[in-house]
Amino acid sequence: MDGVIVNSEPLHRKAYNEMFTTIGINVSNELYETFTGQSTFSICKTLCKKFNLEEHPQELVNLKRQYFKYIFENDDDLSLIDGVQDIIDDYYSNGLTLVLASSASMTTINNVFTRFDLDKYFIAKHSGADLKASKPHPEIFINAAKSSGYNKNECAVIEDSTNGIKAANSANIYCIGYKSEHSKNQDYSTANKVIASFEEITYNSIKNLF
Repeated sequence: MDGVIVNSEPLHRKAYNEMFTTIGINVSNELYETFTGQSTFSICKTLCKKFNLEEHPQELVNLKRQYFKYIFENDDDLSLIDGVQDIIDDYYSNGLTLVLASSASMTTINNVFTRFDLDKYFIAKHSGADLKASKPHPEIFINAAKSSGYNKNECAVIEDSTNGIKAANSANIYCIGYKSEHSKNQDYSTANKVIASFEEITYNSIKNLF
């Protein structure tokens, strides 16, 4: 969802920066960029270990989510990614089965889907926050494929992050790497196909892909 459907990264960045300031740590851009695609809990575990924090990772998760909730409700800096509404409409009208697999919490997923009226297009939503392992672990995509009702070789993942692409690779699912301007310094080298615009993967252009 984040970085592929909705441009929520600026909001997450603001929330994380508020949390970093509150607990008194300085997180470099290089370190922050490695977090793309991971769940909040996984990120907070890494922070606790790297900075030898006394707080439990869940305390940091709760703090970050508190800031994000406020920003989400009060910040206008949130929008759908350019072209994503058109591609969702295109896939849906042509009978493709759409499933969401995101590292975001289910609360955040539901808030975004409500805000942009997306529930009618998707048959299932999966949150990595509910799983034991975050991307690059493949579990979330394996679960998503199962909920689609199709075999993995009939599915495709659209991902904008290194961790997400690795997860799709490990799940043995065809991966389209979306090289978005909003996802900085990510590795797309193991994606099966790399795109810079959703216009490159319209239904007619991918219907014979599998």
